[in-house]
Amino acid sequence: MIHAVVADDEVLARQKLRQLLNDDRDVEVVGECATALETIELVRATHPELLFLDIHMPGMDGFDVMAALSSRSETPAPRVIFTTAYDQYAVRAFEVNAVDYLLKPFTPERLRTAIQRVREQSRERQQEANPENGASQGQGIYTNRIVFKSRGRILFLPVMDIRWIGAEGNYVRLCTATETYLLRETMARLESRLDPRGFLRVHRSFIVNLKYVKEVRREGSGESVVVLDSGHKVALGRSYRAYLNEQLHQP
Repeated sequence: MIHAVVADDEVLARQKLRQLLNDDRDVEVVGECATALETIELVRATHPELLFLDIHMPGMDGFDVMAALSSRSETPAPRVIFTTAYDQYAVRAFEVNAVDYLLKPFTPERLRTAIQRVREQSRERQQEANPENGASQGQGIYTNRIVFKSRGRILFLPVMDIRWIGAEGNYVRLCTATETYLLRETMARLESRLDPRGFLRVHRSFIVNLKYVKEVRREGSGESVVVLDSGHKVALGRSYRAYLNEQLHQP
């Protein structure tokens, strides 16, 4: 059972969300609130696993509420699904690790998708806490999608669609089978968000998705390259060669 708090300054919005949640037997609403202060107090009193949080609320905005709830280390902060009529905060929401971002009015199907993400993250947290379930101690939870703005749109790019990543100054280029996207990000920070079992740094300027690596070979110039199944070649740095060979030859 997922215990949830609904925080929204609009009564009708809270009622609508409650009605939608009535169809989900795994979610129990343990309280509602209309202001930022009420939200903080109610969450600290009830310790819910999930918080449905509006962006614009009296007193503080939703991001301030998240920061306040995260400031106490003795109790874990709930997972947050933002519910709002404003799309301009979506990228920031995922930067602070919100589970999802629902634009009002959202459909029951869209709500179910968001709640399913909560379930998946809860399972990952349990596996992380119990190494016997298949996760190693100290292993973090890596992102499964990258959210960014491109040409006036907010894109949700599944990381497994990425073939390779290249550094370009203060930006990184994300390359899929059909498109490329330029994102203001550092290679080091992006690398830390990706599961090393699937993505590997092969050069100070390149990361590859191991799923799409076809071969490693030496060119006529003497330089080594990683060849993807598309035929695209990525430079292989000398200091990365041994580790890449080890990963490719794992059973």
